[in-house]
Amino acid sequence: MNTLTHFRLCPKSRSIRLALAEIGVETELAEERPWEWRETFLALNPAGELPVLALEGGLILCGAYAISEHFASLLQDREKEGRPAPLFPGRIEQRAEQRRLVDWFHGKLDREVTRELLYERVYGHLTPYRSHGPDPDALRAIRANLRYHLGYVNHLAHERRWLAGDDMSFADMAAAGHLSSIDYLGEIPWEEYPSAKSWYARMKSRPAFRALLADRMPGISPAPVYANLDF
Repeated sequence: MNTLTHFRLCPKSRSIRLALAEIGVETELAEERPWEWRETFLALNPAGELPVLALEGGLILCGAYAISEHFASLLQDREKEGRPAPLFPGRIEQRAEQRRLVDWFHGKLDREVTRELLYERVYGHLTPYRSHGPDPDALRAIRANLRYHLGYVNHLAHERRWLAGDDMSFADMAAAGHLSSIDYLGEIPWEEYPSAKSWYARMKSRPAFRALLADRMPGISPAPVYANLDF
């Protein structure tokens, strides 16, 4: 059986869980707290980053980029239910836009919002030796950055059927991985971004999303709308 090493609120791990569920690849989940830098995990991925997918045949894929590109290559000429396989479909220029947005969400959004928000509100809660709570100044900066990114998602969702174009792609899964983690913490004012909300409702309603909506962090309850499909 394939094994995905992940953390429940890690956005990159979530994007890969969505992708694997969409293309029908079954995996067992092994949870890792990456901030603990355990030697056994570093032996699996010396970069100390999630996710890591160990395939049944012994191949180990480290990181969302390597995993998504591996399966994109396998699915390049295949269809699912009569439509392009949902990772990087379409012409070369369409795939370039999809990858640009994946980089935006897994790079820029992660640096400016998700990673810092998880550090302030989740990792600190789970780290016994941390001596202080979330930094109010840091949270204000993170929330300001979040509004910028939500505005961009809202623009994309208003102008396009899916974030990168006419077909759902891994760009949508990357965005949903981040926004679902942020939404768990109740940080998204959805009513201010109606097009983004409508897009996210479609993502949230897909069968691949069910496992994410069932996630719960010990000691950190999700926001009331987190698992609500009619939010």
